[in-house]
Amino acid sequence: MKKIFKIFLVLLVFSSCTKFQDLNKNIKDPTSVPGESLFTAAQKRLFDQMVTPNVNLNIWRMFTQQWTETTYTDEANYDIITRPIPGNQWNQLYVSVLKNLDESAKVIAATGSLPGDNPEVITNKLAIIEVMTVYAYSILVESFGNVPYTEALKTGILLPKYDDGLTIYEDLINRLNKAIGNMNQNFGSLGAYDNMYGGDVSRWYKFANSLKLRMGMLLSDVDNTLAKTTVEAAAPNVITSNTDNARLIYLSTQPNDNPIYENLVASGRNDFVAANTLVDKMNDLNDPRLPFYFTQVDTSSVIGTPKLAYVGGIYGASNNFAHYSHVADKIQTPTFEAIIFDASEVEFLLAEGAERGFAISGTAEEHYNNAITRSIEYWGGAPADIATYLAEPKVAYSTATGTWQQKIGEQKWIGLYNRGFESWTAWRMLDYPVLVKPADAKTDIPLRLTYPVVEQTLNGTNFNAAAAAIGGDLVTTKLFWDKH
Repeated sequence: MKKIFKIFLVLLVFSSCTKFQDLNKNIKDPTSVPGESLFTAAQKRLFDQMVTPNVNLNIWRMFTQQWTETTYTDEANYDIITRPIPGNQWNQLYVSVLKNLDESAKVIAATGSLPGDNPEVITNKLAIIEVMTVYAYSILVESFGNVPYTEALKTGILLPKYDDGLTIYEDLINRLNKAIGNMNQNFGSLGAYDNMYGGDVSRWYKFANSLKLRMGMLLSDVDNTLAKTTVEAAAPNVITSNTDNARLIYLSTQPNDNPIYENLVASGRNDFVAANTLVDKMNDLNDPRLPFYFTQVDTSSVIGTPKLAYVGGIYGASNNFAHYSHVADKIQTPTFEAIIFDASEVEFLLAEGAERGFAISGTAEEHYNNAITRSIEYWGGAPADIATYLAEPKVAYSTATGTWQQKIGEQKWIGLYNRGFESWTAWRMLDYPVLVKPADAKTDIPLRLTYPVVEQTLNGTNFNAAAAAIGGDLVTTKLFWDKH
């Protein structure tokens, strides 16, 4: 984290850019802003966007009913318009992340990077920047569907066209393959400018292959041939231990503390409680992660005698903050880490691949058990807790209810707690758990984000073409990979 303080001024430079017109201005001088600093800025903003619970930016925890709200319940009822949530997701990824990554690569390629860097180090830096770029674009495609890609960020193109989502995804996999092939694990890379892995190329190699695994699995129902070859190539080289999780550890002071702390503690607001949808399921399974996810609450006012229990607020309703379980204290600390990929998710993906008949070492049951094990280990559960939980008939792969999609989907939903976007994508892919929209919901549970309003007004022709191509700019429009 040595360089995290340096990024604040860099972030300020770009914070006022909110439209594609701003992206096409040459606003950085390579001689004054090192490419490595631009990478640090992009990385920080990317993690912030994926982890923040700020309802103007990120409401994925509510899309899959992990958390619910107290006084103001718009977002828990799937109102994404009152606050410009789609536009903010769009701007954060295009402006604060992709534009910085694009400039970072250009500066490093043009200036030869930092003094003393040899060609192998420079190549590693560019490969890592490319992996982060692929990741950011994959999130955009999974959010909206068709998005600007081939003309995005291009100088002189003020109104970029939208590309087909599947075509983008296929090209991203090709770019990822090339970046992986360019990594030389015998040399360094970004060093202290990389707050995820400290420039460790061997760990970036695992992350890149894990991303490749995820992207391949997402194509399983739309292009099984590409999915199979992609998954099988990635599987031997993925994250297998929590020590290699893709994470950013925050600092104890602003502006580099955890956005969860900023929004749940420093704000002085009591806006969120645990959702009954998740808590009830975990209670039913005697899940050992409950004390790591949520706090207990005194239920004496309900049952008449003092008793501490995990109680979720009614999803989508107004909830009294004092009466329901809160987010666990550890998660609310300013230094709590953000994660964008972990060993548990990798194992769930491998379980899915095994069920689909892909040539993966290990059975679906073995990877399912590994996924649950990695998750409980990460949160702090004991080996005895893991053994007891895996023996629970409702959890054990051989006896749990339903199809493999249901078994994996429900446990993956629990395992992806506090990783709302990934949980939402997994739910859209597997269709489990079965979620019911609240009584006052504005729409059905969103399957995508609608395009930003500014795109409708400033880039109307391309917007209209994109909306027509995907079947309508609606939250209920299924994206190309969502076939069930």
